[in-house]
Amino acid sequence: MSAGTSRARTATASANSNIALIKYWGKTDARLHLPTTSSLSLTLDETWTTTTVSFDGGDGGEDSVTINGVRAQGTARERVHRFLSLVRERAGLDEGAAASVTSTSTVPLAAGLASSAAGFAALAGAASRAAGLDLGARDLSRLARRGSGSASRSVFGGLVRWNRGTDDATSYAEPVPCALDLAMVVVALETGAKAVSSTVAMRRTMETSALYPAWVEASATDLDEVLAAAAAGDLERLGTVAEANALGMHATMVAARPAVLYWRPGTVAVLHEVARLREAGLPVWATMDAGPNVKVLTDTAHAGAAASALDGVLPGASVTVRRGGEGIRYEQPGS
Repeated sequence: MSAGTSRARTATASANSNIALIKYWGKTDARLHLPTTSSLSLTLDETWTTTTVSFDGGDGGEDSVTINGVRAQGTARERVHRFLSLVRERAGLDEGAAASVTSTSTVPLAAGLASSAAGFAALAGAASRAAGLDLGARDLSRLARRGSGSASRSVFGGLVRWNRGTDDATSYAEPVPCALDLAMVVVALETGAKAVSSTVAMRRTMETSALYPAWVEASATDLDEVLAAAAAGDLERLGTVAEANALGMHATMVAARPAVLYWRPGTVAVLHEVARLREAGLPVWATMDAGPNVKVLTDTAHAGAAASALDGVLPGASVTVRRGGEGIRYEQPGS
């Protein structure tokens, strides 16, 4: 990675959330956010974070972070500060070059809807440009990974593979071919912050779940199968494997000690309805991340019918259709 000749002091970037079809769950290196498995995700449209970074001295010489109009404190601010320090180091800026960060998001925070993926991908883009770094897509993916592992994938649009790697240089995401027009029906049961953070749940699962090693081993085969299915346009094969991979991940959590159980009664109801719809001939498969919300994989041709069928399952649940989205983009000065 190289520094540009000019040093822009302010930059704005937007990035979309992504939902993994083959999951990322667990790290071999917590500092570098190196995952135990490679993963595969679909970047979604209409769910994004837009972030502006200005190296303007911040608030009295300290980094200032505002998220959705609220000044961030505690862990949220500290995560952004650590990330900005990494950017300053790479750009050759003095640690005293404090920044103001303003971020707005359409993704509910900490609810298992990939808010950190969109958030840190947008922060990586805006902060690196504001610091004068001129990063290629691969290096930007590596940088975003340091804030949140799944953010490495939100740098790109469409279907994206995150290569596990063995060190900082080899762990990055890249787009992969897909002959399918994939879509997700997002059934949001709860949008509040979850009781157990993904970081805590990952660590507990890795350290205490007897099922975890078997899931890691199976995940490599799952990834190969899904990549082949995507290239061949085989939605049924892709969906079947993706659903099994997600349910296997949650099984490892339930087997942790103490158990991590994100599911709610509504979660189970949606999973049963997805299975019923599939038996009735609708091509739908469920996937879930760390939270109670269910995402239903299908294709664009069947997304509307799937959303209509799921809309009445749980009163009060939000049901929305998301199609494949684009990668990171930048706001031009003055636009």
